[in-house]
Amino acid sequence: MRVLGIDPGLTRCGLGVVDGVPGRQPLLVAFDVIRTPVELDIARRLLAIEEIIEDWVSRYRPTAVAIERVFAQHNMQTVMGTAQAAGVAMLVSAKHGIPVSLHTPSEVKAAITGSGRAPKDQVGAMVTKILRLDDPPKPPDAADALALAICHVWRGSTTARLNAAVEAAAEHAERQRGAFGRSRAPCGGST
Repeated sequence: MRVLGIDPGLTRCGLGVVDGVPGRQPLLVAFDVIRTPVELDIARRLLAIEEIIEDWVSRYRPTAVAIERVFAQHNMQTVMGTAQAAGVAMLVSAKHGIPVSLHTPSEVKAAITGSGRAPKDQVGAMVTKILRLDDPPKPPDAADALALAICHVWRGSTTARLNAAVEAAAEHAERQRGAFGRSRAPCGGST
């Protein structure tokens, strides 16, 4: 599977692509960071992010996209920019029919380092080790994007199967409720 990991952000949006299968060491394909100037209008910044993600999807042809799940922080403006960039990434993926998975920062850290509370430098060091790189990817947004892609390779297929099973069970339950409602005859009023 080829996974495009995206660490969303309006000023810096990390991108990382790895090839891999669960249980095997993933291989680095590419990484970079999209930078948009703060003085530019937000709509133009989002358009720049969209264009580059489109280019990456066309160039690297991922089979899955892993995006960091946006969580509430103290700085609402940062949260908004992150959420907007994540939305652009999801839109591009959906346009190309590529499944998207969202992973929390603690889930990614746990998958990469064994601890959901690992600091950024430890995540970068483990990404370097896992991908057999000479140096940690810079800036940290690139390392985070690669960590997302690795996490998805290692955990994503299991998560996707679990989500599919939950969805199938819900559909089955809904069909059963419908069948049960149709099979009941109206109750008569005589006693």
